Amino acid sequence: MSKSIITVVGRDQVGIIAKVCTYLAESGVNILDISQTIVDGFFNMMMITDTSGANKEFLVLSDELEALGKKIGVLIKLQREDIFNKMQRI
Repeated sequence: MSKSIITVVGRDQVGIIAKVCTYLAESGVNILDISQTIVDGFFNMMMITDTSGANKEFLVLSDELEALGKKIGVLIKLQREDIFNKMQRI
């Protein structure tokens, strides 16, 4: 298993979860856990995913998720679990 963390942040709007999840499903990425909140109109989602079955390279997934975020008006970041964990320790 190759775990990765996806974060999505931006103004709340209809369809954010659907668009991100559709992209992940089409790319062969499995969602292991998902948490989302809306605070004062701002949407925040964190997903733990398994990218080992992805039909695209990790950097392609990252770039395409970032482009999807720009298209729908949110910021989407994809990070490998080990890098995410190390960043949280700093």
